Order: sequence, then C-alpha cells, then structure tokens
Amino acid sequence: MDLEDYILNHIDAEPENLYRLDRDTHLQLLYSRMCSGHLQGRLLKMLVRMINPKMVLELGTYSAYSALCLAEGLTDDSCHVHTIEIEDELEDFIREHLAQSLFGHRVTLHIGDAADIVPTLGETFDLIYIDANKRDYVAYYHLVMPYLRQGGFIIADNTLWDGKVADGIEHHDAQTQGILAFNDLVASDPRVEKVILPLRDGLTLIHKLT
Repeated sequence: MDLEDYILNHIDAEPENLYRLDRDTHLQLLYSRMCSGHLQGRLLKMLVRMINPKMVLELGTYSAYSALCLAEGLTDDSCHVHTIEIEDELEDFIREHLAQSLFGHRVTLHIGDAADIVPTLGETFDLIYIDANKRDYVAYYHLVMPYLRQGGFIIADNTLWDGKVADGIEHHDAQTQGILAFNDLVASDPRVEKVILPLRDGLTLIHKLT
C-alpha cells in the first residue's frame, strides 16, 4: 500500500455521489486530472467547516466536484456557493451532477467570464476558491479581493504546478508564468497571511487581514 492509499483509507469515505461524479469526469471529460478528487475534496469540506462561511465564490467549476464539496461543508441552506465556469460546453454535465447531489441546491452556476460576472453578483464573500485558468491567477486575485470581506479566506489551487515553480528550469509557457507571478504577488502582499500546502499540485491558503 502506498502513502496515498493509506491516507485515503484513514480519512472520511468519498460520498457515493462524488465517487460517481469523479468516475463520470474521467470517462466523459477532457483533462480529468483537474477534478479535485477524494483527498482534496474532503479537505475543502473540512476547511469550509472551519471557516464557517455564509457566502462562497468559486472560479473554475469544471465538473462541479469541488463546488459540491464546498457546499457540503456549509452550515445549512442559508449559506451558498456561487461558482463560475467559462466553458459553456460543460454546463449540461455540471447541472446534471448538481441535480443528483443532496447539496446541489446550495450552488448557483454562472457560465461566462469571471471578470464580467463577479461584479454583478452583489455579494461580499467569506471564502473564495480559485481554480481557473492559471495564466490569469494574478488578474483573478485583483478581481476578487474587493469582494472578499476582511478576515475572509482565499484558497488557490495548483500553486506548485507540477513542481515547475521550483525545478530550476526557466519555463516560458503562460500557465507556469501565471502561477509564478501569482505566488510572488501573494508572498509580497502585506494585506494577507499565506501558507502553501504541498497537497496534490499545491494549495495556497490566504487570510485577508485588511
């Protein structure tokens, strides 16, 4: 048994609906590696339990696995997740799986560009999860900060980017450059506390102080 199997055998089981969603993601969608999966999904739910947000924003729905984990962790139905996905061909898949979940009614799906949608929501968020186009992470950070309450949290996924951020090789692709710029920006921002967890592809927790 390898270490990942050991971990998965000693944490909460993956809910049946999320197991089916993960399976459908791998069978039906491209880039299935982007699905959060069992371990990260249980962590997202736990972080929501700890932060106890009323209003959550997600940038990058993909197959809705992470959105449903965020919704599962909410205290009750008075709390809500707004999730934004730019790829409209994913809409039918996402809505089907939201409908199959006990927590899908806590999620509102928006199809389109986050830069256009976020300012129209009229909400201040307690927790924001960023897992969209890596080349735009800096823009997302600047976009969402005015809508994150003081004391709120950002969780940013893929911030180690297959180790490319620290492998000593000069990478010129836009995705790696985007993650590098985002990490440098967050590290130098005095408004926030931050820590990077080496979980899967890197998860940065950011606490807005001012």
